Amino acid sequence: MSNSPMDHAEHIDKRLTDLEIKASFTDDLLDEINQTLYRQQQQIDHLTRELQSLREQSASTGGHSARSLHDELPPHY
Repeated sequence: MSNSPMDHAEHIDKRLTDLEIKASFTDDLLDEINQTLYRQQQQIDHLTRELQSLREQSASTGGHSARSLHDELPPHY
């Protein structure tokens, strides 16, 4: 293997190209992760609102009273 200036320049060019490709894939992956995090945060916000609504419904219907599992059984038992 020779160490001519041309070989060295080609080696550097190849390494630079490889780094540019990796940077491009990294940018794509970062965008995908950001979109996933955004969707997950939307889901968390939605579930938080839904939980709050259920808590309010439970409080307004007297959901704090103790209920027996026997009361939950269908009538045919």
